[in-house]
Amino acid sequence: MSPSRGVTRLHLSHFRSYERYEGSFDCAPVILTGPNGAGKTNLLESLSFLIPGRGLRYARLSTVQRQGSPHPWAISCTLQDGPTSLHIGTGMDPEAFPKERRLTKVNGEKIKGQAALTEWVSMVWLTPQMDRLFMDAPQERRKFLDRLVYGMDPTHASRLSQYEKAVKERGVLLRQESYDANWMDSLEEILVHQGILITLKRQEILAQLMAVLTRDFPALSLDLHGTMEEVLATHSSPHDVLRRLLRESRERSHLTGRTSLGPHRSDLHAFYLEKNQPAGLCSTGEQKSMLLAIVMASAHLLSERTGAIPLLLLDEVIAHLDETRRGALCESLLKLNMQVWLTGTDAGLFEGLRGKGQFVGV
Repeated sequence: MSPSRGVTRLHLSHFRSYERYEGSFDCAPVILTGPNGAGKTNLLESLSFLIPGRGLRYARLSTVQRQGSPHPWAISCTLQDGPTSLHIGTGMDPEAFPKERRLTKVNGEKIKGQAALTEWVSMVWLTPQMDRLFMDAPQERRKFLDRLVYGMDPTHASRLSQYEKAVKERGVLLRQESYDANWMDSLEEILVHQGILITLKRQEILAQLMAVLTRDFPALSLDLHGTMEEVLATHSSPHDVLRRLLRESRERSHLTGRTSLGPHRSDLHAFYLEKNQPAGLCSTGEQKSMLLAIVMASAHLLSERTGAIPLLLLDEVIAHLDETRRGALCESLLKLNMQVWLTGTDAGLFEGLRGKGQFVGV
């Protein structure tokens, strides 16, 4: 049975390669096929702007503007949520254009701040640019994990924002010859309080992901490593320990210009159980399969636990799987209670979705 929630109409203007685009859909899987450079990923990227942030390419607002167009880009979507429909429009604010200011409306009403979008839409995606996740710097894995977390808990973004602001303010203070000790104490209290909440929420979501990882994909374990995690695991009064560690690290932080402990220093470790080795040492294909397993587990959680309309975007994923894995993926996608968007150059690779999804040539 098809999901009852998803995008049913998409309209773009002056976005990437599209001067104009309009498409109508149902809530079943949408398979976008066509040659490289046809604009398939651009359609997925437009959908990724239905949640806060800079989209799946992490792009500046001005860079998604159609080249040479004198008009601001805009995205308009109709989403079905059971018996009701919702209209979301977003894009460059025409009153400020060409300045980088985003305007978003829900059912014709302007909303203040992008964070409000999480009330209506949640999303997870996988793109070819993410293939090196297990080889990249820890920062990329933290960003990946945090996107999964605030898909399930939108307040996580606010916690991260408060924490990052306090880290920056602490750095400014430490670069001064002298500073207000009370102000420093208050900033470090924020770092401790928000840092613990951030870490606990990450660990909670990781535990939930581990519980639903499907046997159709490689068996793996996920864990967070860092000072925060170590303190929480080994001390009955982590607040006191972390306050002390931050206080003791002030001189070192003054010399390095960095706050050396906290959730902004944690790393997500993935371990391939079948070969008993870290993900970073696995083959490219194995890493791709593990990443897909994590995204699918996150999609499962979204489809079952979020009150917002969940979407899964998979860009050029299926071509890298053998026939058995492709079949398993298609079966898993059809079990999800959410709309899935996929791209590929060869429609024949999506036979498992034939008659069960909407094939759109681009």
